[in-house]
Amino acid sequence: MNRQISLPSSSCCATDDRHNVGRKEQIGSLLAGGGLIAYGLMPKSKFRLLSLIAGASLIYRGVSGHCEVYQRLGVDTAQDEKRPGVASGQGRKIISSVHINRDRRDLYDLWRNLSNLPNVMRHLQSVTPLDDQRSRWVALGPLDQILEWEAEIITDRAGEVIAWQSLTTIDGRRAEVDNAGSVHFNESATGEGTELRVAIKYDPPGGWAVAKLANALGRGLQQELDEDLRRFKQMMETGETATSAINGAYR
Repeated sequence: MNRQISLPSSSCCATDDRHNVGRKEQIGSLLAGGGLIAYGLMPKSKFRLLSLIAGASLIYRGVSGHCEVYQRLGVDTAQDEKRPGVASGQGRKIISSVHINRDRRDLYDLWRNLSNLPNVMRHLQSVTPLDDQRSRWVALGPLDQILEWEAEIITDRAGEVIAWQSLTTIDGRRAEVDNAGSVHFNESATGEGTELRVAIKYDPPGGWAVAKLANALGRGLQQELDEDLRRFKQMMETGETATSAINGAYR
């Protein structure tokens, strides 16, 4: 499922002081640019001209490693790719919450079995536990990019909270998207059910232009997370959209 993309090894891109886009963003820009051009060429495309222009711009950004907006703002992500997770003050944070009429320990048990998460969050293709703390994630990113990374649980209190962050490398390579997140299971103020709160912080692959365009096309992660939690609430309270996730939590 992982798409391998080889970036040009031209010396101008490797040594030019205009190179201010990190490798992950270059890959994201190439994938997003190709997706936008393909979308713009579709017969019924509603954003044909915008998609073609944005796609060409992103492909140039991916090939050259240069972003004019970054240059004007003094941003250089090519020099900031060694941190795990998302650095303080950087990235984008989304938060969503929902009240579920189930005991918080039941909800915690389901989420703690990480392989269940793709049944809860549709943008996840798979989550494979590697040991008790580490796992490998495959997700569908903005504009249908396939993204992979490894994550580590950094906080785990049964029935209360699970928190994680992406690791620097995956099989010796850099993670394709830096992210961190948490899910809190709080007893409802009325004493009935659970207030489930999910927070995710991430550096959008391909940069902010890709994230904003994905939102404009109705594919933003905030919208998806809100919808996923509403669907999860229905699944846990009524079973109308029940999947194997429910059974998996209690094996």
